[in-house]
Amino acid sequence: MEHKIVFATSNAGKMREIREILKDLGAEILSMKEAGVDIDIVEDGDTFAANALIKAKAVWEKTGGIVLADDSGLVIDALNGEPGVYSARYMGEKTSYEIKNWNLIHRLDGVPEKKRTARFVCVIAAVLPDGRTLTAEGTMEGVIAHEPAGAGGFATRRSSDLAGVRKDIGGDHHG
Repeated sequence: MEHKIVFATSNAGKMREIREILKDLGAEILSMKEAGVDIDIVEDGDTFAANALIKAKAVWEKTGGIVLADDSGLVIDALNGEPGVYSARYMGEKTSYEIKNWNLIHRLDGVPEKKRTARFVCVIAAVLPDGRTLTAEGTMEGVIAHEPAGAGGFATRRSSDLAGVRKDIGGDHHG
């Protein structure tokens, strides 16, 4: 019997990434839509873990089995943790990441490099067939750049372990 895992997203790009990450599990990985789930999920938790669990539980209630979900965002220390759990909704969901980036960079104008610390946080939540839940959190530490880098997400720079060289990171790093 083939195992199935439902991932609580309708984002096709995220599903490509998830399937690539989980390809060695030997399980069929389904999106919400592919699992027949068409619901709007209100992410009103006050932590990344809470939001990931809200999504996973909502889909699990419709499908049972194993359901995974994620929530992620950018936490900037000099802005008291903003945009944080509101990263996707920061300045409105329809606002482009280019505009969001420039707004954050503008708000950090004059903040010295060593106080521009930030981290990208991602939480994965799982609801198991018996209803038990698990979460795992990962972070990537860095500093906010003075200009956007990359495309499609919040741009930060992270310290490399290679002789203090800094590398720009960009790409699709949003929920």
